[in-house]
Amino acid sequence: MTARPPSASQRGTTLVELMIALVVLTLGILAVGQLFPAGSRGQLKDRMTTAANYYAQEQIEQLRSASWSDPGLAPGTHPASGYDTLGTGGQWRRTYVVSSLPAPLDNLKRVDVTVSWTFMGSRSVTTTTYVRR
Repeated sequence: MTARPPSASQRGTTLVELMIALVVLTLGILAVGQLFPAGSRGQLKDRMTTAANYYAQEQIEQLRSASWSDPGLAPGTHPASGYDTLGTGGQWRRTYVVSSLPAPLDNLKRVDVTVSWTFMGSRSVTTTTYVRR
């Protein structure tokens, strides 16, 4: 008996086909692997923005409860020393500017609170509120 050569449907994969499949698979895994550090940086950036918003809101709540004649609501930039340092390592800097509005809105003061920090460049968050007499 002589052995018949296998038909086209019975042949296995060649070594070249396996190598190509491994290269394609490796490239896919490397591409997906690069997404994780980018996601981590994005998450850290968002976490820092959330903390900055918290610090801005904290200042606004303090000023809303202050009386109209409070020195903290005097027109100008506060604090006079330049900025407050916030956070465990002093990463955030907070300042606020109080502006008196002209008549007929002279019973309002505009307060702009800015919190800035450095992470992959300078970043800042500004929140505005109005305080009523």
